[in-house]
Amino acid sequence: MGDSFIQGFPLILLLVGLGFFAGSYGTLVGIGGAVVLTPVLLLLYPQADPQVLTSITMGVVFLNALSGTLAYARQKRIDYRNGIYFAIATIPGTIIGVWTLSYIPQQMFSIIFGIMLLIFSAIIWLRPKTKQPSASSAQSNCVVVDRSGKNFSYNCNRPLGMALSFFVGFIAGLLGIGGGIIHMPMLLYVLHFPVHIATATSHFMLVFTGLTGTLTHATAGTYAQSWQILLWIALGVIPGAQIGAWLSPKIKGLMLVRLLVLALVLAGARLVILGIWG
Repeated sequence: MGDSFIQGFPLILLLVGLGFFAGSYGTLVGIGGAVVLTPVLLLLYPQADPQVLTSITMGVVFLNALSGTLAYARQKRIDYRNGIYFAIATIPGTIIGVWTLSYIPQQMFSIIFGIMLLIFSAIIWLRPKTKQPSASSAQSNCVVVDRSGKNFSYNCNRPLGMALSFFVGFIAGLLGIGGGIIHMPMLLYVLHFPVHIATATSHFMLVFTGLTGTLTHATAGTYAQSWQILLWIALGVIPGAQIGAWLSPKIKGLMLVRLLVLALVLAGARLVILGIWG
């Protein structure tokens, strides 16, 4: 991993700054930050083994999710019950997705799915408002009261959410992308979570997927080549995630949706480019 065009102390500063931005943005939107991190790592280390770069981003996603989740836990905006159910449902989907890699042309699938993300981002941009639940606390099957005393009451179709989470895991395993980029739109537009609860809960679920991926890479010995890079990025990610969680309740839901659209565009464009030239 010594083929970067930037060396020494400037590279360290760049990696720490990159981690801070990825941590704050990823936590703010609930997607983990890999969508910001991966394109820059590809530029910095063009000759690196893709598996090594994936191990770095997966480690960053886990650290980002863990730090951000601790902050969101203090705000009491995480729907733990549904989050745990959905996170567990992604695990078999991820395993099947990795197993399917040798049977499905990944480049073609990347292009198709990337185009789908771009189309979806355009739809959200044109119609960004989510369906806000009108049920009272007594009528809702989900109630979250945050630290400020604000009541979020909504209905969640848990079986549907678990089925969709299985699909999210499959896509993540097949394409090697973070599940947050798919889970967030699912929570908002299919299960109709309030925006701020969706952000915090999506981030909580990433702890499970990030830990699973990180342990897998650690067992395979991948971090022997990348632990120093991960260390410098982590120095920025951990405080960045705290900043992102601190900013989240101060930003209107519509702005968070706009930031999510940006992440979808970046992820979709990356998949299409990798599918064509990868």
